[in-house]
Amino acid sequence: MWRTRRVSEVAPDGTAFDLSGEGPAVVLIHGLGLSRRLWDSHLPALTGCRVLRYDLYGHGESIPAKEPLSLQVFAQQLADLMDHVGMAQAHIAGFSIGGMINRRFALDFPNKIASLVIMNSPHNRGAAAQDAVEARAKAVREQGAFATFDAALKRWFTPDYLVTGEGPRHVRDWRGQVDAESYAQTAWVLANGVRELIGPKLPITAPALVMTCENDSGSTPQMARDIAAEIAGAQTIILPRLQHLGLMEDPAAFMAPLCAFLAQRSHPT
Repeated sequence: MWRTRRVSEVAPDGTAFDLSGEGPAVVLIHGLGLSRRLWDSHLPALTGCRVLRYDLYGHGESIPAKEPLSLQVFAQQLADLMDHVGMAQAHIAGFSIGGMINRRFALDFPNKIASLVIMNSPHNRGAAAQDAVEARAKAVREQGAFATFDAALKRWFTPDYLVTGEGPRHVRDWRGQVDAESYAQTAWVLANGVRELIGPKLPITAPALVMTCENDSGSTPQMARDIAAEIAGAQTIILPRLQHLGLMEDPAAFMAPLCAFLAQRSHPT
């Protein structure tokens, strides 16, 4: 039975998660090197929902996977977790690689999807950008999880927030929690896994909202428009000024359109 207080637990496969609230079911998926704590500032906006958030394999408090990581493995992790908590269907919101995982999930488990919210997630990068992302993933494999960290912060946060905001400190802490091998594998999934999402043979049919930020260099406005173009009826929102982790820098800018999108839809839980 759902409870209004937050309940933190660990699923049989070692996935750490928590549940809170009552109402339409919403799942939140964090990005590479982060944790489910990414969503701390966003939960108050979802008080009218049943919210499931969890740590990807090898991230936060979740144990590493028992098999090589891929988008399919991450999609199966979510499917198993939803079954574990008795959630038949949900709105699935994913940030960055989370927006890749929820697209893979929509392809593999369409009956479990009420709608998709895809935030700051990559798509067809073009040859040069694809090579650069794969090079960063290889650097992580060779040099460790913090190999590209300082440069990444400059891509993720606006200059002023990078100096004055708390987000960079939290991101550093979360990165330090990640299992090294899981991080290296997930970085490669983020880099290379996007290929399987471009022009899928069976299109995604769920209602979708695609968001990114004006100055996100890794998940650009054009990528957001390209993702939406492959999902019939998908909405696209480009948030001004912010960069990749605008989700942390200005939570309200994301939650207002997300909540409006969810309010337009109802579904069984």
